[in-house]
Amino acid sequence: MSSNPLKPIAQTLKFTEPLRLQSGAQIRDYHLIYETYGTLNADKSNAVLICHALNASHHVAGENEKGDTGWWDNMVGSGKPVDTDKFFVVGVNNLGSCFGSTGPMHANPDTGKIYGADFPVVTVEDWVDAQKRLMHALGIEQWAAVMGGSLGGMQAMAWSVRYPECVRHCVAIASTTHLSAQNIAFNDVARQAILSDPNFHGGHFYEHGVVPTNGLRVARMIGHITYLSDDDMADKFGRELRPIEQGQIREGYRFDYGVDFEIESYLHYQGDKFATYFDANTYLLITKALDYFDLAQAGRTPVRENDLDLSTVLQQSQAEYLVISFTTDWRFSPEHSHDLVQALVKNQRKVTYAEIDAPHGHDAFLLTDERYHNVVRAYFNNISVGGAQ
Repeated sequence: MSSNPLKPIAQTLKFTEPLRLQSGAQIRDYHLIYETYGTLNADKSNAVLICHALNASHHVAGENEKGDTGWWDNMVGSGKPVDTDKFFVVGVNNLGSCFGSTGPMHANPDTGKIYGADFPVVTVEDWVDAQKRLMHALGIEQWAAVMGGSLGGMQAMAWSVRYPECVRHCVAIASTTHLSAQNIAFNDVARQAILSDPNFHGGHFYEHGVVPTNGLRVARMIGHITYLSDDDMADKFGRELRPIEQGQIREGYRFDYGVDFEIESYLHYQGDKFATYFDANTYLLITKALDYFDLAQAGRTPVRENDLDLSTVLQQSQAEYLVISFTTDWRFSPEHSHDLVQALVKNQRKVTYAEIDAPHGHDAFLLTDERYHNVVRAYFNNISVGGAQ
């Protein structure tokens, strides 16, 4: 099982056995899209699972057949912090996504019609359960590491308590054990932008041949504000006015409700771009999965509320941990990582913690920072694996 780390090819695994979800619903005849990088060694001890965040996919690194570069290409590859000369890396697209795995844009096998709003609500735990099936289909019994940033980090943490025997190392970056009320509020406002778009049609907009573009644009603009720090915005945009035309100097305000400032122009651009490729129902699903996640409950089937605490559930874990946060990440602040680290220390689990002083806010986990990458590199260099195949 290997693929060229520079030219990965998306692969599909189909599953006929129904997957029972945390909601009590089930999904059957579904498929998962994944890519692999590097070579699985003889004793299959060098496999690393990369879990993606909200708007990412299975395409983690390299250049795919469409010429697109992977979303974490600066992290994964030959000679990079997660070195594909040593590790066999798997990137998988989650259920409910719009990048190939079964989701709202696919046909419901029970009706033959597009799922749309009828696609069941999924949770982080559901994704981990589906990834477990993929793992066994690939002939892997234990991950050398499960790794992710943001929502991907939540999946890595859930793996460590849901299937503790299957994870030797858990790497959670710019993540949290549960969302704060403020984070839930941001997600709900973004969802309301989509739900209130006249073109949403209750989630069945496919049948009408339209897309709730305005709702998606606003949802992305709201989200994007939370991914950047105030300092980063100030450095990039400040109060600079947008030129009326390319190359034309702007001398004053428009005195209307159009775009005056560069930051406004940037957010409009991000929103417009997002609305061309992301599915509205998928956005609703994934943000709700974020809201529902609570690591203190992630080891339970089904998930129950308020009957376990974080320290108790982490007693189940057998993994070693690398936890990384960024000083200007106010969406998932370092305090959220401190809670996890303290609970791990209380349980005498091995944990390495790094708090990186970076100006880029939540998005720092995607960017190239020598200190951050050196921490990851050093950690993975100390992960032992068996002989090469």
